[in-house]
This record gives sequence, C-alpha cells and structure tokens, in this order.
Amino acid sequence: MNISDTSLPRVVVVGGGFAGLKFCKNLRHDKFQIVLIDRHNYHTFQPLLYQVATAGLEPDSIAYPLRKIFNKIPNFYFRMTEVLEVFPEKKCLRTTIGELEYDHLVLATGTVTNFFGNEEIEKRAMGMKFVPEALNIRSLILQNFEAALLTDDLKERESLMNVVIVGGGPTGVELAGAIAELKKHVLPTDYPDLDFRRMSIHLVEGTERVLPPFSEEASKKALQYLETLGVNVWLNTMVKDYDGKTIVTSGKPMLTQTLIWAAGVKCQPLDGIPAANLVKGNRIKVNHFNQVEAYEGLYVLGDLAYMETKDFPKGHPQVAQPAIQQGKLLAKNLSSLVRGKAMKPFKYKDQGSLATIGRSRAVADLPHYKTQGTLAWFIWTFVHLIALVGFRNRVVVFFNWMINFFSYNRDIRLIIRPYKRKE
Repeated sequence: MNISDTSLPRVVVVGGGFAGLKFCKNLRHDKFQIVLIDRHNYHTFQPLLYQVATAGLEPDSIAYPLRKIFNKIPNFYFRMTEVLEVFPEKKCLRTTIGELEYDHLVLATGTVTNFFGNEEIEKRAMGMKFVPEALNIRSLILQNFEAALLTDDLKERESLMNVVIVGGGPTGVELAGAIAELKKHVLPTDYPDLDFRRMSIHLVEGTERVLPPFSEEASKKALQYLETLGVNVWLNTMVKDYDGKTIVTSGKPMLTQTLIWAAGVKCQPLDGIPAANLVKGNRIKVNHFNQVEAYEGLYVLGDLAYMETKDFPKGHPQVAQPAIQQGKLLAKNLSSLVRGKAMKPFKYKDQGSLATIGRSRAVADLPHYKTQGTLAWFIWTFVHLIALVGFRNRVVVFFNWMINFFSYNRDIRLIIRPYKRKE
C-alpha cells in the first residue's frame, strides 16, 4: 500500500461516510497516523441522493473528494480500495491492493439496500444508496418516457410512465414528493405528446403509516401532503414479486417498469468478524465505547455498530446523527487513551427528524418542538445546507434550490449514461 512506517500508533478507518469522516476530522493528527480506506474517492451526502435521482442536483453537488478534505493534514493517507477480510487477532486486514497492519481499526462501512432475500426483485428493482444508483434512476425514468412516446400500446405506455416506490420512510416519501412535482410541473412540458393523466406514482409501505420513526402527527401530515400531490399511498401492503413490468403485492398488482426500492437497509458483512459478534442485518455488537469487546483495538461506528442501551434496547437508528456523534466521541476517546485517561461512554443525543415532501411541504420532529409546512421546510433546507461538505457545494445547492423554488425548472434532465437493466 506504500504507507510509510512511523512511531505513531496507526489508525485504519474503513469507510468515508458520516462516521468515518467525523472521526478522522476530530482525531489528533499529531498523535496518530491515520489511513482512510474507501471504495470511492469521495464522500457522499446521502440525504440528498433523491434529488440527484430526480434531476434536481448534479452528483458533484452532494459529493466531495476525500483527498481534498484532508490534503493539509499531516500523517494522513487515503487509499481507494475494498477490504476483503479482517484478522482481528493479528491486527491486520487484507484489501484488493494488499495487506495492512494496524494498532486501531475503525469500521464504518455503512449500509446497502436490503431486498430481504428476494432475488427477482433485487435483479429488477432500483436501489438508491450510492451516486451511481441515483444516476441510474434518473436515466431510467427519462429513458422510459422516451420509450413511452414510441409505443401505441396503452398498457405498455402506462407501465413506462408509472413509478412505484417501495418504502415509506424519509427516502421513499421525499422521492415520491419530488417525482410528483416533476409530473405536475416539468415532464408535461418536456413530453407534450403524452397524457400525464395516465401516469401514476405509487408509494408502498408495509406498516400502517408513512414515516414510521416520526411522530403520528408528522406521519398524518406527510400522508396528506403526498395525497395532495397525487401520490397513491398503499399502507399495510407488502411487495411479493416483480417481473420487470408488473409488481405483485399483498393488495392489487401494479404496472410499472420503474420500481425504486427504499424499504430497508443492511450492513455488508466483513469476512473475519465471527458470527457470534453479529446481529440481525449484519450489524456488529459493540460496548458503550464502540469497542468489539473480544478484540483489542477494534471499533465499529455508525450504521454498522449495534449498541444496546436503556433508551435504545435494539440499537441506535441507522441514520446520520448517531454516526456523527459516535465518530466524534471515539476520536476524543482514542486521544484520551494514549494519554492514559479513561474513555467516556457514548450517549446519543437525538437531534430530531426531518423530511420534505416537495416545495414548502415538510415535517419536523425536533426534541422540544414539532412543526409542519413552510417553517419545517425552511428548517430542513437550513440543516441540510449546513451539513453539506464543502463551501462550493453549499453555494451550488443553495442556488439550485432557489431557482427550482421559483421556477420548478430542473435543467439537468440528461441521459448522460444510458441505463441497461441486467438480465
């Protein structure tokens, strides 16, 4: 890997997401050698992936080069590779570009889409966890509308125009709202030959309400916003199969050639971590210091970490805030450790939950305050702008949002890289 030897303790961080990034930023760079490993050379701001998928933002607005973030930091190395196996007893890991020894290993690999073992759905549905997947969704939607112009078969045309989103969490709700606004304000201008009364947007949720983690008040308001936008919401409905054109559910079948899966996530298992340390969804059990107790120097952060506490007996939610807070605290704890001081246990401070459903429609469940509508939308906008990495990205996103707010114009409806479904 061409990493120089040093007398400093070597900390290897696997994953440049929210947890890995916050950890590396807060660790004392004069006390450790840091090696960050990721399969991509950029950090992705995942909460805005749905806007890339719906032509609201370009991918470089929500992605930021990892090397640029740390280019002035001493004792820091980045390697673009994938971890194949971990040897915690030897304090070593194997990657696609070689092996690397460590003093401390921090695993923060995040999650991937969970299709719950349904191979047919996994083969034909679209996930949205990474930038390339969001670009694939954008291309597929636009390609399907181009194809809809060319067919005289009304059922075929409807299946090309219809969009079905599975999963009524924040990702599914925000995606449904964005596509509904495309249908109402943008696509009819681009495709005047198509009758958009024949286009349906379906949101399928397996539980009794959308936004299950939110308050009941927020869920009801989100449902009202979706229905106002013309989204067909199907609650208590499970998806059973999909052949590429027809979705089989526990209710009525649905015609679509665009199925977007936002119904769940799981962690990617790492070879070398014993099954005894894993729980449902391939999460790794840790103590209150994010340590894997059986192995010295092995830590897990974010979505991958399963920490049972009094307030969270089934582990912390797999969202950005726990990952950010764990990364920051672990950096301080490792710095304390080398100075011979005691580490502090992790305690999650819930900052609240936000979701937007189109322009001026949002819900906000804050620790001491709940609101919906325009105020919630401004809160959502402010929080996401501040959280973006890089000044340029904040400026570009802000101006894109302002232009879209006043004109509904999304000029990046481009099929740059045509999507071809795997057979």
